[in-house]
Amino acid sequence: MNVKVIISFVLCLSLFGLFVYVLPHEQDNKSDFNNEFLRVHIRANSNDTIDQEVKYKVKDAIVQFLTPLLCNVTDKQSAMQIVANNLSNIESVANTVLRTEGFCYTSNASLKTEEFPTRTYQDLTLPSGVYDSLIVNLGTGTGNNWWCVVYPPLCFVNTDNSSNVTYKSKLVEIINSFWRKYDAK
Repeated sequence: MNVKVIISFVLCLSLFGLFVYVLPHEQDNKSDFNNEFLRVHIRANSNDTIDQEVKYKVKDAIVQFLTPLLCNVTDKQSAMQIVANNLSNIESVANTVLRTEGFCYTSNASLKTEEFPTRTYQDLTLPSGVYDSLIVNLGTGTGNNWWCVVYPPLCFVNTDNSSNVTYKSKLVEIINSFWRKYDAK
């Protein structure tokens, strides 16, 4: 047999092994990583400036409400249970802001599994994929949205509604430990 044929056969077999074994396991690790997070997605009623502005006010109120409830949570399941038990309270917080600001529409909060694109929060990048999420729709929920992470609890300050996000060091350590855990696989 020709040496080129043997080398080609071995290369093809190696590539086949890569696709059959390595890539599915890489996807499993990514799914495992995604399963460590509970994200939040607040959707504005529309892209009108006024709806976008109130979305940030609602976001601030929801973050202020959730922070003391989640600050000592040590696992995602506990965070999901706390959020699930407080969905009506989250809606009340959002609805109070909407009413105070003179809006007729209300909010709807739910826990769902949803597809997210890759998102970077300063030095943390969460890969695209399916995540468990707290979804808060304001009115129709068809406008641009705001996203972040409920667990691990990314407590942040975002006073100018820009992409300047400051993380508490304890939380960055938790997130970095997740990265180290899944990078090692």
